[in-house]
Amino acid sequence: MCRRLLDAGVRVWGVDDLNPYYDPRLKRDRIALLAASPGFTFAEIDIADQAALDAVADAAAPEAVIHLAAQAGVRYSLEAPHAYGRANLTGFLNMLETCRRRAVGHLVYASSSSVYGATTATPFSEHAGANHPVSLYAATKRANELMAHTYAHLFGLPTTGLRFFTVYGPWGRPDMAYFAFTKALFAGEPITLFDAQRMRRDFTYIDDIVDAVVRLVDLPPAPDPSFDPAHPDPARSTAPWRIFNIGNHTPIALTDFVAALEKAAGRTAIIRHAPAPPGDVPETFADVSDLTTAVGFAPKTTLADGLAQFVGWYKNYFQIVD
Repeated sequence: MCRRLLDAGVRVWGVDDLNPYYDPRLKRDRIALLAASPGFTFAEIDIADQAALDAVADAAAPEAVIHLAAQAGVRYSLEAPHAYGRANLTGFLNMLETCRRRAVGHLVYASSSSVYGATTATPFSEHAGANHPVSLYAATKRANELMAHTYAHLFGLPTTGLRFFTVYGPWGRPDMAYFAFTKALFAGEPITLFDAQRMRRDFTYIDDIVDAVVRLVDLPPAPDPSFDPAHPDPARSTAPWRIFNIGNHTPIALTDFVAALEKAAGRTAIIRHAPAPPGDVPETFADVSDLTTAVGFAPKTTLADGLAQFVGWYKNYFQIVD
C-alpha cells in the first residue's frame, strides 16, 4: 500500500510498534525499502499510546488515514487475548479519536472476513448480519466496525471498513498458512492441514487488495438517503459509513491450494492431517458485487500467478538456491 502511494507521489507516514509477534527483521526490511523514498516518514510507536499517536498525527497532518495495524491471527487470540484488546480495541479507539480531532477526510480501515463467524450462507454478503463471531479476533474486528459507525454518526467522520479475505503475497505475514507452508516445503518439513476435506478459503492477492484500497481512499462515503431504519441494511447507514468485502470471489479447497503451491515451489509436500482448531471457520467466500459497483473492483491475479510471485520473492528474500 505504501509503495503504491509513494509511486503516485503521495506523502506517506507509516506507524508501527514493530512488536515481536513475528520476526521484526521482516518488518524492518519492509521499512528500509520504503525509506528509500523521500516521501516516506516512519514513526515507531504503539497506537495504544494516544499521546504518541497524537504527536505523529500533528506532524503529519493527514488528509486520509489507512488503518491496517492490528493484532492479527485467529489462533493466537486463544493464547494472548489481552493483546487483541490493546491493539484492536484501544488502538482503534485512539485512531478514531485522532481522526475526529483533526477532521480527517476519510478513515479506511481493515476489518476481516472472520466477522462472518458462524454464518454458513455463502457467498458472504455485507448486507447480511455478522453478529456471531467465533473467535476473539473476529469479535474485535466486528467491534471496530461498530465503533467506526458511532464516530461516523456522532461526528460525521467518514469511515470505510474493508473485510479482507485471506490476503497473500510477497512481504506477507509468516504466521499465515501460505507462508508457513512454503517454509515447510523448502525445509522438507511436514505441512499440517486442518480439516482439509472441508476447509476452503477465498485467497486474495495483495496487489488486487491494494488496487481496491487506492480507489476507495478518494471516495469517502456519504449518508445513504434511502436507508430505512425500520429495515436497516447492515452495510449502509444514515451516517457516512460503509462496509465492503474485498476478496477474490473464488474459494479454493485447501488441498488444491497446497497442490498449486507445490507446483510453484517445485517441491512435494509432506502432509499431516488434523481437526480444525477452535475459532476456525470451514469456508470463506466473498460477495464483492458492492465493491465492483463502487470502484470497478475486479481481481486480476490467479492463484497460480500469485503463488509464483510469492515463491519467487520467498526464495530471493531467504536466499534459497534450488
